[in-house]
Order: sequence, then C-alpha cells, then structure tokens
Amino acid sequence: MSGRRIRTLIWKEFTQLRRDPLLLRLLMIMPIVQLILFGYVVAADVRNLATAVVDLDRTATSRELVDAFRGSGYFTIVENPTSETALQPLLDTGVVKVGVVIPEGTQDRLLSGQVADIGIVVDGSDSQVSSVASGYATQIVARENLDRPARLGVSTVGPGIDARVRVVFNPTLDPINSMIPGLIAAILLISLSAIMSQAVVKERESGTLEQLFVTPIRPPEYIIGKVTPYAVLAIAQMTIIAAVGMLWFRVPFYGDVWVVGLGLGLFLLVCIGQGLLVSLMARTRAQAIQTTLFLMLPMIVLSGFIFPIASMPAVIQPLTYLIPLRYALDVLRASFIKGSGLADLALPLLALAGFAVVIFGSAVLATRRRITE
Repeated sequence: MSGRRIRTLIWKEFTQLRRDPLLLRLLMIMPIVQLILFGYVVAADVRNLATAVVDLDRTATSRELVDAFRGSGYFTIVENPTSETALQPLLDTGVVKVGVVIPEGTQDRLLSGQVADIGIVVDGSDSQVSSVASGYATQIVARENLDRPARLGVSTVGPGIDARVRVVFNPTLDPINSMIPGLIAAILLISLSAIMSQAVVKERESGTLEQLFVTPIRPPEYIIGKVTPYAVLAIAQMTIIAAVGMLWFRVPFYGDVWVVGLGLGLFLLVCIGQGLLVSLMARTRAQAIQTTLFLMLPMIVLSGFIFPIASMPAVIQPLTYLIPLRYALDVLRASFIKGSGLADLALPLLALAGFAVVIFGSAVLATRRRITE
C-alpha cells in the first residue's frame, strides 16, 4: 500500500470538491440547518393552541376561568363563538384545535355547592396535539379548583368545576389514524422528488441529453414523456399506501375520494416540478441527491407531519406556510378523519394549486429553455 498514492487520491477528492461549489456549500450548510431545526422545533413543547371559548355564563367565575386558559401559555384564544353550535365549524375547518364551553349557570352552581361541568372539546385529527391539550386543560381546571378557596377567603369550598373532555374526529386518540394519511403525502414527496431529481442530470452525465436535442422531439413531447411514467408510478404508490392503511391498519376514511384525489393531484405536480428543477440545476447526480436531501429535511420537520406546528417557536411558524407538504397533510388528515368536504378544505387546496402553478410551471419553462438552447 502506497502512502503517496493515497495522498494523491485524497488531494484529487478535495480538488473535485473545490471545483463543485454547490455540493461543498450543501455539505457545510446542511448540518447548520439540521441543528437549528431540531434544536428549536423538536425540543419545543406543545403551546399556543388555537382555542375558541363559548362563555354562556358571562360571570366573574367564567372570566377567571377564561383568564386561566389565556395565561397558561398553552392555549391562545382566537375565537369567541356565541353558541356551541357555532364552535363545530371552527373545528371542522381547523381554525381552532380546542373549544372550551362554559354553560350558563356555572357560577350559581358553584356558589350553591354543586358540581359545575364545563366542556372541553378537542380536535383529535392530530393525536399528539389532542392528547397534550386534554391533559393541559384538565390541569388548568384542577388548579382553578385549588385556588378558588384562597380567592374567596375560605378554607374549603364545594366540589368545584369538573372538566368534561370530549375528543371529536378521533375519540380513541389512536396515533395511527393521523400518521397513515400523513405518510401518503410524505412518502410521495420523498420518493418522487428523489426520482425526478435524477431524471435530467442522469441523461446529461451519460451524454444522451445532447443526442435528444438533435432529434425531432419537441419540448412538450419530452416533458410529457419524462413525467408520465413517474406520475403513474406515484399514483400506484399512493393507492397501495392508502389501501394498506385502511385495510390492514383499519384507518377510517370519512371524506370524498375526489377531494383527496384533487389534493394529491396538485401535490403530485408540486413534487414532480421540484424534482425537475433540482435535476436541471444540478450538474451531477451527487449534487442532485444532496440538494434533494437539503430540501427534504425542512419540509418534513416544518410541515407538521411529525411535530405540531403550534409547538414551534413563533419566529419559525410563518415559514411553515411556504411548505407545500403542510397543505397536503391538512387535506389528507381532514378528509380521512374529519370527513371534510371541498368547502372546508378550500384554503389548503387553493394553496396547493398556487404551489403547483409556480413550481411545476417553472420546471416546465426551465425544461423547455434547456431543450431549445
């Protein structure tokens, strides 16, 4: 074994890295991005849950209870519907994750020494959020019961407030019910983006791309021929995952198939467009792989697939609106677990349509420009 030859090979590899600035930047930036994301997002507690309060009692006691929820840091009161009926649409559309219902006569029952029941309604479409929210709400009510005697200046009071927690959409809090719909979108993103990122750069490295340029193939024909096989494979993949989830894991499906198909179709265009753009920008397959990995990490972490968005720091939460996977998860989870229709999912579907137009459209234009150069 020759030390000289080994030193020469090491020098060659460093020289190649120096001549590949994109790959070198990715290798240096990726650990920093991973550290920031996992340091702030993964370690964060579930806080600032969007909450609606239905205060039908409107007394000093009910106001104290609302202030306890507001001051806990775990619940952010964003809506004050006037009835429990008005609360349901807020849960259906995902505007709020928790509803607190304080019935009329709560203070009178407490003063007369009776138990006062209040309702805690939790959206169970995200099992992690719903289980934590239920526990926090119960703790806040328990703390209020302990603090009430001191506020009233007595040593003891009656039974106090009883929090009746009700989980809607996923009453068993089975995490698999929210995980499987999310996996459909996450696996589609990972596999399709990875495959499409190799589509053009592979032909460039092998020299077949230049040969295609001198043939009578027109740009639209090239794009359709390049995209169609991967789209068909992706549709088959999504169908298999959904079938296994529903038949093997018994995940319920309450929504409309065509709404789910619309959402996945738009997300499919986003994934294909993203992969094509990476493949067009990268000069080598190694660059394409590294770029895809660099994009996948923030998309998975910031989408809400693993970690609830409500638990992320306030400075990071606006970035989640730039992640298409977030809206695909909203469509799939709401369709599977809630049975949400087109009207309930209008905003995430419109967001996916916007991403599809921008990303897939940019990829098509870039491909046409590359072919016609």
